[in-house]
Amino acid sequence: MDDGRPTGPDANGWSRPTPPRTAARPAPEPPAPLSPEPLSPAPENPGPPSQPPEPPAPARTPASGTQAAHLTGEAPAGRPRALHDPDPYGTPPCGGPGPWAPAPPVQQSPQWLRYDPWGTPPSPPSPPVREAIGEKGHRRRAVVVMVVVALVTGVIGGGLGAYSVLNGSFSDVRLPQAGRESPARAPGTVAGIAASALPSVVTLHVRGGDEADTGTGFVLDREGRILTNNHVVEPAGSAGDITVTFSGGESAKARVVGRDSGYDLAVVQVTGVSGLTPLPLGNSDNVQVGDPVVAIGAPFDLADTVTSGIISAKDRPITSGGGKNDGSDVSYVDALQTDAPINPGNSGGPLVDSKARVIGINSAIRAADDSSDTEGGQGGSIGLGFAIPINQAKRVAEELINNGRAAHPVIGVTLDMKYAGDGARVAARANDGGPAVAPGGPGAAAGIEPGDIVTGVDGEQVHSAQDLIVRIRAHRPGDRLALTVRRDGRVRPVTLSLGSADGT
Repeated sequence: MDDGRPTGPDANGWSRPTPPRTAARPAPEPPAPLSPEPLSPAPENPGPPSQPPEPPAPARTPASGTQAAHLTGEAPAGRPRALHDPDPYGTPPCGGPGPWAPAPPVQQSPQWLRYDPWGTPPSPPSPPVREAIGEKGHRRRAVVVMVVVALVTGVIGGGLGAYSVLNGSFSDVRLPQAGRESPARAPGTVAGIAASALPSVVTLHVRGGDEADTGTGFVLDREGRILTNNHVVEPAGSAGDITVTFSGGESAKARVVGRDSGYDLAVVQVTGVSGLTPLPLGNSDNVQVGDPVVAIGAPFDLADTVTSGIISAKDRPITSGGGKNDGSDVSYVDALQTDAPINPGNSGGPLVDSKARVIGINSAIRAADDSSDTEGGQGGSIGLGFAIPINQAKRVAEELINNGRAAHPVIGVTLDMKYAGDGARVAARANDGGPAVAPGGPGAAAGIEPGDIVTGVDGEQVHSAQDLIVRIRAHRPGDRLALTVRRDGRVRPVTLSLGSADGT
């Protein structure tokens, strides 16, 4: 549009085309007050306006009739009607010079460039009811969330506090550790052997008079017979007390079935006990030096003690006992030697092989403070333990069960126990003053005479009288032996059959 000034002689108002004068145009309605038009549609929930629109400036009082006529839309006398609508702001008459009315106030916003002074002002925004309701719901949800968070935090905090009380502070050191494993072990391991043999091993507590002893034994059969050493049950005598405690903790009274001091073996029996598991017997003739073994017993009354080692040697001639000084309580054993630790209290316990079979009866040790025999040393194990071979123990146990005593193999001669030379010498007289070679005995039948020296048995050298007795005791009555005998410097072979004598 132009600047609103007259442009020609016939221009009496705004730059609009001049309508034909023949028809008078009705006066239009006064325009609505001017208001800025927003650039884009108002938001659905507009906020309160930053500044309320100001009312339009009051119209000026017309100073002349011409101006009044202009405001009312009527043409003054002698002048044609104006071609434009009345000016509500009281501006000077159309076509005449004069000052212009100030424009309505405009809000400063990015939309001012699109301000339309002729547009209709927007209606006042309605109160943000929906937004207020939304804000209340939002606040309510926020409160619920905070309550839930507080409850969860309290529960977690309480749990952590309880854990801290039960398991220590969170600052305590926790080291890595392996989890639980199956207790089962391979049969050939020490643990597997012990697990198999322990249920059949027992501890014996013996009392009689002023004596008491502790030893070990193992179950022979389901009838409750138990094999142990004679020196373990000897303190009980004929009227003492023997208590057997099993690996499960059960205890029962026992009686002596039979015992033999020469072999240092005894059998006792318990009654009223069921569910017993016999320990299987092996074969000591199959044992070789270096074979692994396990010893089970109650050293120093520590029941169910397990130690392991190897067979260090075979056919070790040992003697034990001799406390009566008459030789009646001396035990002669052709023993298995082992380095498995054995101590006082292990006596009578089993020495088992890698298949948990009994190959020997633990009976004696060589202690550091005892260089003469294997009994009575209390210095503890030094790796020299001795066990009665199970082949010999089995025969003696069977005889004790069946007869109450065991038969000893003999050659029918009296030996000189004080002879210090190499070999076993036949004494000149018997201990009772009789002949040293029993008439009609095996030795007499083989031609042995007093003073002869036996130097070997079945190809094995004999160095003392104890060696010869041990070699003989390793056999059964009736077995044939090949002896090497020296007489007057001459060596000759002698063959005889072993006789029998009742043991004690």
